[in-house]
Amino acid sequence: MFNRKSFCLPVVLLAAGTISLEAAVFTATGATPADIQASVDAFRAALGANNGVGGSFGSGRREINWDAVPNGFSAPNSLPGNFFNANSPRGAVFSTSGSGFQLSATVASGTPVEFGNIDPSYTAQFQAFSAERLFTATGSNTMQIDFFIPGTNTPAIVTGFGAIFTDAETAAATTYTVFLGNGASGGQFAVPVGASGGLSFLGLTDPAGYSRIIIQSGNTALGAGVLDNARGVDLVVMDDFIYGEPQAANGVPEPGSMVLTAVGAAAAFPARRYRRQ
Repeated sequence: MFNRKSFCLPVVLLAAGTISLEAAVFTATGATPADIQASVDAFRAALGANNGVGGSFGSGRREINWDAVPNGFSAPNSLPGNFFNANSPRGAVFSTSGSGFQLSATVASGTPVEFGNIDPSYTAQFQAFSAERLFTATGSNTMQIDFFIPGTNTPAIVTGFGAIFTDAETAAATTYTVFLGNGASGGQFAVPVGASGGLSFLGLTDPAGYSRIIIQSGNTALGAGVLDNARGVDLVVMDDFIYGEPQAANGVPEPGSMVLTAVGAAAAFPARRYRRQ
């Protein structure tokens, strides 16, 4: 087991191997957005300026906070997996072994917020980092992100990826599995555990670049009547995604079929070691 800390909070690398002195981990947990803001901002600064939507840049970062997405693409409707490469080009395409993706509704829409449309208990369970939408895969607790030059089909790598989670309460139930630019596994990382209803942040940087990220959110998918902490159930949903500007690189594998089956076996592959920030 390999431990690294950021802002005095633990993150666990579930597979360890060669050393990369320039790679880093950023983590935080807290009851409110203010409690994790410093770590999130430090991660943003490490990646560079926010490049917004569209275009292609030699440096900087992209962010997805979900909140400008039209109501027609939010609960109870589905969000297309390529929305953030086609409708709002930021170079990220999502896939899942489940039925799709959903954004939680806004108060103004009249649909119950924070996935209360799926089960009424969820409205009181989750909170947003950047109000007011949250994000989840549907029919699965696992999703995959592949990166592209924004608005194109050209595979790309990013030099960092981070995400914010709400209600991550079970150790190692919420994880990233990262894949390097050559398609090799870069290891599996556990998102730090927070308090019930709280927020957790995990950000990773690596100059070698990531071509793909697999996220496991908790240990069970959301569903009507599926309750958190019932017989060990840990339901977790996501807020902001923050990642480096997608850059073309030789040797990036073409995204093909889902590699989600690799999640359970990720610890068998070599991984890079990360320094704390």
